[in-house]
Amino acid sequence: MKSIIEDIKNQDYKKVYLFYGEESYLKKQYRDKICQALHTDEDTMNFSRFEGKGLNEGEIIDLAETMPFFAERRIILLENTGFFKNKAEKLADYIADLPSYICMIFVEDELDKRSRMYKAVQKAGRAVEFATQDANTLTRWVLGILKRENKRITKSDIELFFTKTGNDMGNIDKELEKLLCYTMGRDVVTAGDIEEICTAQIHNQIFDMVRAVSGRQQKKALELYYNLLSLKEPPMKILALIAREFNMMLQVKSLYMEGCDIRTIAARTGLRDFAVKKYLPLMQQYSRQQLEEAMEDCIATEADVKTGRLSDIMSVELLIVKYSGV
Repeated sequence: MKSIIEDIKNQDYKKVYLFYGEESYLKKQYRDKICQALHTDEDTMNFSRFEGKGLNEGEIIDLAETMPFFAERRIILLENTGFFKNKAEKLADYIADLPSYICMIFVEDELDKRSRMYKAVQKAGRAVEFATQDANTLTRWVLGILKRENKRITKSDIELFFTKTGNDMGNIDKELEKLLCYTMGRDVVTAGDIEEICTAQIHNQIFDMVRAVSGRQQKKALELYYNLLSLKEPPMKILALIAREFNMMLQVKSLYMEGCDIRTIAARTGLRDFAVKKYLPLMQQYSRQQLEEAMEDCIATEADVKTGRLSDIMSVELLIVKYSGV
C-alpha cells in the first residue's frame, strides 16, 4: 500500500496495477486514490471501465492501442474479470510490452498466483495484496477517526464495538459513521451507544447460537437458528459458520492445552485477545475429541444435503439438536 502512495506522491506510475485480496474496503479506497490521481472526472475521453467475466481481450487491447486524446495517459480500469484465474494469453503477452501512455488497473476478488496474467503484472507493474487487517491496525484506525472527531472511548468499549462489527473495514466504517452521528454533541462514546446503534453481524448471531448450544440451551439455540432463517440466511452458510466456530474452539483448546497464554493463542489463530477470551469458556464445555467429532459431523451434514439425503434446513437443525442436548 505504501508503494502506491509513493507512486502517487512522486507521480511515477506503473503501466499496470493489480489490487487483490480479502479486504474489499481497502481495494476500493486505493482504486479510487490512483484513478483520481491519474485523471480528472471531467476527462471521460481517456478513462474506460470494464467489469465482470466474459470480457473480450482483443477489444481491451485495441482500446489500449488507441492514443490518449489531449492527455498524457489513457486509463483502463478492469474489475473482477476472471483473467487471473482463467486463461488470458493475449492480454498476458500484451502486458509484457504496454505502450508508455497506458495505465491498466485490475481489481480482482479471486486470482491464481500461478497464472500468466499474475506473473505478467508482477513483472511489468505492481501486484498489491489487501489482506484482512490485524486487530492492532484496526484499533489504531478507529481510534484515529475518533480522535479527529474529538471523541474518546475506553478499551473495553472499543472491544465491544468490534464484537458488533467484525473485522471487515467496510462494515466498521459504516457502523462507525452511525455511531458518530448518534453521539453528535458528545465527546465520549459509551457501551450504551454501541449497544443502541450498532448492528450485530450475522457471524455474531451464529456465535450466540453456538454459545447456546455449548450451554445445552437447546430451546434458545433453535430460536436463534429460526431467527437466522427468517432473515433469509441460507442454511448452508449457517452450517459453514457453525463449522468455523467449532474449528476455532478446537484451535483455542489445542493451544490452551499446550500451555499457551491468551496473547500467544490470539497471534497463532488470528483472533483478537477478547475473542480468545470468549472462546475459552465455550471450549471448556467440550473435550478435544468432541470438537473433532463436531467438525466431522459438519462435513457429514454438508454431504447429506449435497446427496439429497436430507433437506438443508432439517440437516442443520438436527446438528444443533445433537450438540445442544443435555
